[in-house]
Amino acid sequence: MHFARGRLDAPPEPEWQAMARKQPIAGEFTLFDVVYEDGSLRSNRRVPSALLGGLDADAPARAVIEAQDAEIAARSGRAPLRIKSIARSKVR
Repeated sequence: MHFARGRLDAPPEPEWQAMARKQPIAGEFTLFDVVYEDGSLRSNRRVPSALLGGLDADAPARAVIEAQDAEIAARSGRAPLRIKSIARSKVR
């Protein structure tokens, strides 16, 4: 017996084949490397790309990352670290 895709008499596809993963939209986020005043480094911090550009360039990234750090600090019960510098991550 021969089955063709899309026909009513075709066997159902396995569940793992039927479900597609959502692919991230290219350019949805911009990645930044953050250096803190204590010398520690956090790589690939995600900032929505829609917030960047224009006259402010990457300046809004600092505010977004500081807000992320404040939320992380509140959950962990530790004081947030002060940011020394922020730079875009290298493209791989």
